[in-house]
Amino acid sequence: MTATAHSPAGQHDPRVHVDLRQLLRLAGPARNLSLLPRQPTQSVLNGRHASRLRGRGLNFEELRGYFAGDDIRTIDWKVTARTGKPHVRVYTEERDRPTLLLVDQRMSMFFGSRVYMKSVVAAEAAALAAHRLLAQGDRVGGMVFGDDAVAEHRPVRSPDAVHRLLASIARANQHLSASHSVDGPVSFNAMLESATRIAKTDYMVLIFSDFDGIDDRTERLLRTLARHNDVLLFSVADPMAEALPPGFRVAVSDGELQAEIDTGDGKIRERIEAVMRGRLARLDRWARAYGLPFLPMTTTRPALEQLRHMLGQTGPAR
Repeated sequence: MTATAHSPAGQHDPRVHVDLRQLLRLAGPARNLSLLPRQPTQSVLNGRHASRLRGRGLNFEELRGYFAGDDIRTIDWKVTARTGKPHVRVYTEERDRPTLLLVDQRMSMFFGSRVYMKSVVAAEAAALAAHRLLAQGDRVGGMVFGDDAVAEHRPVRSPDAVHRLLASIARANQHLSASHSVDGPVSFNAMLESATRIAKTDYMVLIFSDFDGIDDRTERLLRTLARHNDVLLFSVADPMAEALPPGFRVAVSDGELQAEIDTGDGKIRERIEAVMRGRLARLDRWARAYGLPFLPMTTTRPALEQLRHMLGQTGPAR
């Protein structure tokens, strides 16, 4: 379903659309977030999910004799047995890691019954992640999906590259409007197929979407993507996904045709609510089955506040 909102003529409403300056300003607050494997106790990525995050890879540097204080887990037992003296394998952490942000800015994201549009929450969450990943030394790239165009950015460790990615997000977000008609909308599976083409192994892939249009093939694509990469699911939902307000009338569109639905009809109401809840339940089931971190987001609160809470940053923002 697609619902739309308008800003007063000539005014920019940051709850409805984002601009590049808005996304660039998130660089400061992003410094206090962490997407590394070691997570605070309160983080949603702690425990089971943290064990799934590979972090950066390790490069083998040398084999040397054991010194007091060396981690016994690094002992090479075969060499130790062969030489009769303890030896350890020395590794250094890779300097950076490629990351890929999939940012959904399709018309299904242009919906918000409360404070923000889903498209705004996804855009700001993706911007926060991009800033933080660059600050921790990773290569940052992404794919921004609109119904009319896809902007692809290969992972690069560069502030200019992040600037270009955020500019693409802002352009796609500002393109969303109530009057926008869609010719052949991009499917969610097409987004995943594009990601599997780029992220072959040891990538971190972050998906910011309402996951509209998922099906059985989606599960197979997610499983393939997660086999050799870390995949984090940032699901953006509106409170209306839980329960429709009484007597609510909504205009829905497939990008070409539009119809008004009266949810005062009990049967219609139940079917719509079942579809909305079923999507999230299905996604949560896949996340549990394949150990994918699942970070549910809502349109009722700022993206920064939500990420700070989910990633265990309980202190005041700096």
